[in-house]
Amino acid sequence: MQSSNPAIQQSSNRRAAFTLIELLVVIAIIAILAAILFPVFAQAKQAAKQTACLSNAKQIGTCQKMYMGDYDDTAPIFYAYNTQDPGGNPAYAGLTNHKGTEVLLLPYSKNKEIFKSPLDNGGPYLASDPGLAGVTKNSYWAAYGTSYRFDKCMFTVAAGESSGNNSLYTTSWTVTDTQSEDPANTRIIRLEMMQFFEKKNDPDCTRYGYDCGYFQHWDSQGGAVIYSDSHAKRVVSAGQFDKTKVDPLGHMSGEATGSGAAYDDTWYWRCD
Repeated sequence: MQSSNPAIQQSSNRRAAFTLIELLVVIAIIAILAAILFPVFAQAKQAAKQTACLSNAKQIGTCQKMYMGDYDDTAPIFYAYNTQDPGGNPAYAGLTNHKGTEVLLLPYSKNKEIFKSPLDNGGPYLASDPGLAGVTKNSYWAAYGTSYRFDKCMFTVAAGESSGNNSLYTTSWTVTDTQSEDPANTRIIRLEMMQFFEKKNDPDCTRYGYDCGYFQHWDSQGGAVIYSDSHAKRVVSAGQFDKTKVDPLGHMSGEATGSGAAYDDTWYWRCD
């Protein structure tokens, strides 16, 4: 039964209200919790992207093995960064006339999305690629058909057919599955952008050649690497990356070629 005493009613109403201090304390607690939890959510989201990227890489490695099984253990033809079809017209990801190694692997995946990493944030070069003039592409996958870079020395190169940046290669070689001396440690494909390509590890842009107009942050640590035996794993340091092998003879990425020429002095430059 409700009290008819006005004094008791007024006292009850006062107790039901929040004071300004109480509201400020609640807001402060919410702000503290948000400051603690938001970075955790961001880290969880990044970890999920890394996992999805690695899963894509593993599928691509399997597709590579299936292709080679159907072609007498011969690696697919190498193509890279082609934004024009053979007639010189614009060509983009997924078109039948787009020349890319990923297109040769597509029949084995039935899904071009596996070549799209969720970490792919594009990069500065996409805005200046002559083949993309007047076209906005916000990812390497959208521009070139893949977020993953193919290692030239571990693919078949055909003079007059293989091409990079819309230019035909003039040399030829064939790579077969049995040529690799150390397939478990020989990389054939990797995520395009690696975190350790940043300028602090490459101040004059001669070690990796990215942080001088090409580099953009994709992954907070490193990125997925696919090996000749088809397995994939994340590489998270420059030292680890430089020790991966990049050609059938087993030369390491950071190993000197002996040429002494700029941008050809390591096997990274010769093969990657």
